[in-house]
Amino acid sequence: MGRSRRTLPEELLLLALDPATGTTAQPQSLDLGLAGAQLVELALAGRIAPDGDRIAVVVPRPTGDPTLDCALELLRRRGAPVRAVHWIGGPRLGLRQTYLSHLERCGMVAAVPGQMCGVLPTTRYQATDNDISREIRGRLDSAIRTGVPPDPRTAALAALAHAVGLGKHLYPGNEGRSSRSRLRDLIRHDPMGGLVAHAVMDVQSGAAVQPRRGPAPAGRPPAPGARSAPEPARGVPMQPRRGSMARAVAH
Repeated sequence: MGRSRRTLPEELLLLALDPATGTTAQPQSLDLGLAGAQLVELALAGRIAPDGDRIAVVVPRPTGDPTLDCALELLRRRGAPVRAVHWIGGPRLGLRQTYLSHLERCGMVAAVPGQMCGVLPTTRYQATDNDISREIRGRLDSAIRTGVPPDPRTAALAALAHAVGLGKHLYPGNEGRSSRSRLRDLIRHDPMGGLVAHAVMDVQSGAAVQPRRGPAPAGRPPAPGARSAPEPARGVPMQPRRGSMARAVAH
């Protein structure tokens, strides 16, 4: 996969980055969104495909993006399609920091060291080229303003932005209510993006651990051949920390 095009996880993170403070909006749910964005990017690359509410690897060939390829390999090792909610709801070990460090290496953000309470080292991140962030935001604004069905990548980005709660960050206050509503509506324009966005919201609401089918009547044994719920998928491993003291990332 060439580096001339930004991936969806990169775009989602840049969209969440506050240019004034250097912090990310919705940090808790953003890791879930980044895991979901990886799935959509792999689907756009033809490596995975939806199988009902599950994700199946169809072409295990690496994309050339190390972070995406790590996710692809973990999916391949499962050996069977995995439910999107179980993958997204699995342990996310430093996924946001992984992508912030990646964007720093690519020169799209600059790390700004600081201190929290005058003691704990922290790091904030500033975009080095605001034109990139404006272009990403402009695609969403255009889709919301014109009502023209967006391309699958923009539709998926909108779905993920809504799922992690970026709507109130991008379109705040009462004046942004209609834009937030239209952002939510864009979820229908990309099936994979919609599947993943709903999975992200299910994880946040706690539905990831609940089977979608109703409970079996008391005393009735499981149906022959019924599969037990798969274990949550593991996330991208945390990047090695530098120095004797880890830097805290400002949220």
